[in-house]
Amino acid sequence: MADSHIVHHLSERKSVPAVEWPTLFLLVGCHLIWLMIGVFLYPVLPNVSLILLGICIAFHSSLQHEVLHGHPFRNERLNELLVFLPIGLFYPYRSYRDTHLQHHTDERLTDPYDDPESYYRTLGDWLNLPRAFQFLLTINNTLIGRMLLGPPLNVIGFTISEWRLIAAGDKQKRTAWILHLIGLVPVGLAIHFLFAMPIWFYALTVGYLGLALVAIRSYCEHQWSEDPDGRTIIVERSLLAPLFLYNNLHIVHHKLPWVPWYRLPELYETTREEWQRVNGGYVFPSYLAILRAYALKPKEQVAHPALHREVLLDRVVAPQALEKLEGHVSSTDDPVQAFPSF
Repeated sequence: MADSHIVHHLSERKSVPAVEWPTLFLLVGCHLIWLMIGVFLYPVLPNVSLILLGICIAFHSSLQHEVLHGHPFRNERLNELLVFLPIGLFYPYRSYRDTHLQHHTDERLTDPYDDPESYYRTLGDWLNLPRAFQFLLTINNTLIGRMLLGPPLNVIGFTISEWRLIAAGDKQKRTAWILHLIGLVPVGLAIHFLFAMPIWFYALTVGYLGLALVAIRSYCEHQWSEDPDGRTIIVERSLLAPLFLYNNLHIVHHKLPWVPWYRLPELYETTREEWQRVNGGYVFPSYLAILRAYALKPKEQVAHPALHREVLLDRVVAPQALEKLEGHVSSTDDPVQAFPSF
């Protein structure tokens, strides 16, 4: 983007309205629709209801993303109250907020150690993984794999990481989980008594579907590039764009994270060619195009292509293998390349 446009949009940050009514309306509506589907529709059309509830959870995740970026109010605590009820069950809001804001350090995007949302592993860590887990992570780098394996892998890995931090004395994580567990009480009661649905069943169907839908958005959101702006995607148009609150235009959000969701399409369309120059042409026309390209084919290697490429010293690696691992030789014996395109 031209410097003049950046300066112009930076200056707009001070003119953000005190209340963003479209976002507030969606927050209230999402919770009410979730409740009405569970209470009134589920007894009549259970299968349809499970799908609609999963969509509600994915949409709620998009709204949580808006809230952590300072919408719809300027008051952080008031915003947090709007997403206090964890209808998606699995992730404490405050932990999500903190890790996502850390993710917004664009200079560290995709770094396996510094970007909490990176799907890359360092070369040394990758080599030390059991072969079975390497296999799972390779499948997880396909879009279908990300939708099927991503939810349990992410929830289990995230929860273990969080509780390790709590055990080590992290008070912020402890508070985040206490608040999360408090919020789960009314959600669990509503699911059990009002929806008449076992909570485990809700988690394995509705919760799983919600996370799988979110995985469509996050699958290609970032890639490695020497230019930090080239690491963030543009998906130009999709029926799913409203569900994701237009975070398909992800480079616009990363450059202007304080801009509310409903302004992203206009900001992109008015300077479309400039945005595409900014992110180096990392552009897809739709999520359908991503599905066609990567449904059963890994988008890229799990091992990061550039950062932290050193091999751990406690692992004995033959010189020939080192050459292969660094990309000088292509062979099915290469542990980074040994898995087929599914």
